[in-house]
Amino acid sequence: MTRHVTFMTIDDAEHYTPQQRAAIVSAYPAHEREARARGIPVLGSGRIFPVAEELIACEPFRLPRYWPRLGALDFGWDHPSAAVELAWDTEADVVYVAKACRASQQTPAMQALTLKPWGEWLPWAWPRDGRRETLEGAGVALARQYAAHGLNMLSSHAQFADGSVSVEAGLMEMLDRMQSGRFKVFSTLLPWFEEFRLYHRKDGQVVKLRDDLMAATRYGVMMLRQAVVDPAEFKTARRKAGQSDPLGAFR
Repeated sequence: MTRHVTFMTIDDAEHYTPQQRAAIVSAYPAHEREARARGIPVLGSGRIFPVAEELIACEPFRLPRYWPRLGALDFGWDHPSAAVELAWDTEADVVYVAKACRASQQTPAMQALTLKPWGEWLPWAWPRDGRRETLEGAGVALARQYAAHGLNMLSSHAQFADGSVSVEAGLMEMLDRMQSGRFKVFSTLLPWFEEFRLYHRKDGQVVKLRDDLMAATRYGVMMLRQAVVDPAEFKTARRKAGQSDPLGAFR
């Protein structure tokens, strides 16, 4: 039997006006608002990202092509594989999660069909072990499979600039960005927000359950320094600088 959990928030109660919904939420004690208005339960020893969704959600918009971008993968099979695309506004130092997808029991070849349209130039961050910690090098082997099917995989697994791979450091980097307004997520990425709401600790330890998009996002944040600009932006810049366009006569 397949089990599925559907979340509905007060925003889905369309028989209320936005003003009525806001009044209802404001009537709850502050510490109860997330649970009562959005159905976010109090889990284990607490949520990993105790941040209101309004602080990170934003309406989708067309990404400027001069913003560096990076894809990030979390390998999986029975638990889903997950992928996100990050865009980095380097002037304001704000990271945007612009795309997200996850799927169970899909081979690298099948996933590549989904992800290559995001941009064959897009570099991809990936985990060291693909959750197979007893098999050294499993992440490398999987990364090679994705590369063989056309994804532009980074040459080394996700790590900080000093070579460390601390999960806690990655989570704290994400949380710091969220709390300081430097981390945004397109509001249409519902699976991402589902995981965000339930991502929690038990007895102080991160619960590795339905955390696939969270993990992929963490790998991307760790490797943000490898984000690159869409090469099409450079072609446009060269033409603006005076280089002739070989197709110009036919436009």
